[in-house]
Amino acid sequence: MASLIELRDMLALQGRMDAQQLSQALHTPRPMIDAMLMRMEAMGRAKRIAEDASACLSGSCKSCPEGKACSREWWVLQ
Repeated sequence: MASLIELRDMLALQGRMDAQQLSQALHTPRPMIDAMLMRMEAMGRAKRIAEDASACLSGSCKSCPEGKACSREWWVLQ
C-alpha cells in the first residue's frame, strides 16, 4: 500500500500520470489512488488536467458510444 508521499514522489518523477498508471506503478488499488489524489487536490498539492477530446474524429468510436473514452484525466503536481 502506497502513502501520499510515495504518490507525490511518483508524480514528481514522472511529471504527469493518470490514476490507472499510478495504481499499477505503486501496486495500490485504484479506489485508494483515487481517494489519495482527491485528498492531494483538496490540499492544493495536485491538479487534475482533462485531456481534450478533439482528437476523436467522430466522438462515437466502437469502444465508447458516448465519446468519453477519448478524454483522459491526468494528474500533475502544483
